[in-house]
Amino acid sequence: MKVTQVKQAIAKPFIKWAGGKTQLLHETDKLIPSVFKQTQFTYIEPFVGGGAVLFRMLQKYKNNIKNVIINDINTDLTNTYKTIKNDVEGLILILSEWEKEYHSLKDYPDAKKEYYYKKRKQFNERSSDKTTQAALLIFLNRTCFNGLYRVNKRNEFNVPIGNYKTPLICDEDNLKAVNRILQNVTILNGDFEETLNYASGNTLFYCDPPYRPLNKTSSFNSYNQNDFDDNEQIRLANFCKKINSAGYKWILSNSDPKQGNPEDNFFENLYGEFQIKRVFARRNINSNPEKRGELTELLITNQ
Repeated sequence: MKVTQVKQAIAKPFIKWAGGKTQLLHETDKLIPSVFKQTQFTYIEPFVGGGAVLFRMLQKYKNNIKNVIINDINTDLTNTYKTIKNDVEGLILILSEWEKEYHSLKDYPDAKKEYYYKKRKQFNERSSDKTTQAALLIFLNRTCFNGLYRVNKRNEFNVPIGNYKTPLICDEDNLKAVNRILQNVTILNGDFEETLNYASGNTLFYCDPPYRPLNKTSSFNSYNQNDFDDNEQIRLANFCKKINSAGYKWILSNSDPKQGNPEDNFFENLYGEFQIKRVFARRNINSNPEKRGELTELLITNQ
């Protein structure tokens, strides 16, 4: 009797995140040093965000990566990663129930709004257990306006309800795929500089920080209540130089200031000794449709 093998789902980002790198994976792939395709290495992401590059690396180089460390300053996000790793069944149970409840309100807009804002209030209270808090983050991300994650200075999620009628809230197959792939991943919640303590031997860092705004009105880096301003960008550049001096490899992505001002040499001044490549990317998360579209972004490496 022939046994049919069930093909496991490929892990992909479980959350929509501004600046996500799914569309740039083919460009980042080109920058992976050949040595990492031939030997074992440690992989570190100081700003994991939605994890598109993480999931690609874990699946493409699964025979080469021996240690994986991810970090993010956003506690709600890292709690969700940890929950998927440690309690995916509990998470799926909650999300599947909420999905049924939310879909049942598709023809009752007022009740649907009340349901959404009740969940948003519960999320902002941050008094639920860790699994419920993770479920709230995923629920809001799947049902809010444009899948946008944004908090104010009080760390309150403040995005209004979206227009999705029956959104996929519980992607069970993907959550299980992410659970499997995270089992040997160390998940940190702290400052990006602390990740250097985990580097050893052949190590590759991928840094995807909150992007530098192209202008004063386009600022979006409110992933947590503390802005990632130019001083933070300078601190990150110094961190990358420290990684370089230690003999490790790194790739960094950021916005291209020349899109807003051709005379803006901010990153050229910071990373002039390294390789700076401009690539095209399409950005769809913006409250103003006219500001969505194809832009150039920067990929910088020390190779």
